[in-house]
This record gives sequence, structure tokens and C-alpha cells, in this order.
Amino acid sequence: MNPIAIILFSASGFDRAAQGVAGEGRRLANALGGQLQAVLIGAPSDEFLRAIASIADAITIADEPALAEYRPEVCLQALVQICRDLAPVAPRAVLLGNDTYSQELAPRLAHRLGGSAVGDGLEIRVNDGALCVRRSVYGGKAEALIQLKHVPAVIWIRARAFASAAPRAEGNAPVTRAVLDLSTAGGPRLVERMVAATNEARLEDARVIVSGGRGIGGPEPFKDLQEIAALIGGQVAASRAACDAGWVPPGWQVGQTGKKVAPGLYLAIAIHGASQHLVGISDAKVIAAINIDPDAPIFKHCSFGIVEDYRKVIPLLREQLVSHEK
Repeated sequence: MNPIAIILFSASGFDRAAQGVAGEGRRLANALGGQLQAVLIGAPSDEFLRAIASIADAITIADEPALAEYRPEVCLQALVQICRDLAPVAPRAVLLGNDTYSQELAPRLAHRLGGSAVGDGLEIRVNDGALCVRRSVYGGKAEALIQLKHVPAVIWIRARAFASAAPRAEGNAPVTRAVLDLSTAGGPRLVERMVAATNEARLEDARVIVSGGRGIGGPEPFKDLQEIAALIGGQVAASRAACDAGWVPPGWQVGQTGKKVAPGLYLAIAIHGASQHLVGISDAKVIAAINIDPDAPIFKHCSFGIVEDYRKVIPLLREQLVSHEK
């Protein structure tokens, strides 16, 4: 039986995304009666390696110096060689997360391996031996079930929405270091990398998110949202309208063209709930909304809702949170 391969970037560590990819890879390998092969790009930490070794059946590490800085052509060539060399047969499926690198690599990897690709997977099913992926379409207004007929199926999934795998009692996967020829990779040369300075954790990893929309009315009210977020150990986000207006940084944007998040609680304040925004929060465990419009679409998708001007609700919420802390 063909193995299932998962591709993880060591630099990110064993975060929620890596846990989700590993968990779905393990589940799929068990369902198909195959092995789980983990491919790590870059040198992993000891903690990361131990975590993967307790879940996967075998581990391949690609830590060539040429892979130290991400370059798509070099990374792609390395993955093609590794996937072709996985013994004893090529993988039935290759799973990646929903980070920028994975989204860039997935379709190209599928083409070079002669397989099929699909992205933004919400669920992977096995129907009569065929792999099918459920994903949202039309800006989140509908869902499609796509059958992948060519092997390998290369799929990037909404990793943080998938459950992690429990460590196996006998888990101690053997580790192999890949021997690669990357001399002919070609592609553009990385001249300089600039990283925006931030003191905040990644929005995608937040357990609680307090998010504001167009109805907030300007940049000043976001200070109140930051205070609420701090009191409940969360982070602040925004809709595209608020980001486009320049009220908050673009990195706060959640939605189809922003970040897709999967917090335990998503508090939507003065967010109308366009389908493009709902795509970004569809994996949230609980959505709570405050909006003055009783017909706002957000109320059809939330577990709790308050129809009221948020300016009346936020001070009361702050008061309750402060008293609770005391």
C-alpha cells in the first residue's frame, strides 16, 4: 500500500499547523493501511523531531545548506527527489499546511510528480478507494467534493482546523537524511529578505481573537478591542474593510484574502459577515457577534449574538472582565 507523506518546514517548529498536518496524515495512513512518511525541510529541533518520531513511521530530513533560506525552485527540486525516492513505492498522497510556502509548492509538486492537486482542504475522505477532498467554493457560499484520480494526490489543508495525533506507544520512527542534487534547481536568486518587526504572536495560532469591522467607525475604537483582548488572553484582528481603510495594519486582516484562523473563540464586533470574511473564520470553534443590524449575516453563523451598538456593550464587557480578574 502506498504511504502517505507529510511535508513540514522545521523552522516553524511543531506548532498547531504542523500538528494538524501530522494528525491528518496519521489518520489517512491508518485508513488506507499505509505508512506515514514525514519529510522535514531544514534541520529540526530535538523537540520537533521527538514529536514527529512518535507519530510518523519514518522521517526524512532535508537539511542541505541550499535549503536554509526558502527558494521555491530549490525546495521544489528537493521535494521531487525525496517523493520519488520514498521506498518501496511512491506516496499515495502528499499533505502540506496552508502556509504561503506550501500553497506555492503544492500544485507545482503535483505536476512534476504526475499527480493531482487541490488546496484549502477541509476534509479528506476515502470513497471506494478514491481520495476525495471537501473544500469551500464561491467565496465560502458552497462546498465541493473533489475526487483526485491521479497519484499522488498533493493536498494543502487548513492545517489548524485538523486534530493532532496522539503519540503512539511504540513510536520511534527511523530517521534518514536525504542525499540531494540541487545543482540544477535554477530559479531566481534571493538577494535580500525583509521581515516586519512585531511583538505579537501569529494570529493563526491565537486561541482567542477579538475582531473589528467597518462598523467600528475608525482606528481609535480598536484600542478598546485591544484592551478586551488583553484581558482574555487573545489577539486583535479585523475585517478587510477596516484594514483597507488604514485603521489597522494589513497583517490583522482575516478572511478569504487575509488570514484563515481557527481560534477557540472568535468575537466579531461590528462585522457584518460577508461570505469572504466567513471563509476566514469557518474553522473557529465558537463565534460570538455584536452588531447593531439584526439582519447581519454574521448572526446566521455565530453561536452567540447581541443585537446592539457595540459602544454600549464593550464597556460592560470590560467591567465584567476586570472584576473577574480581581
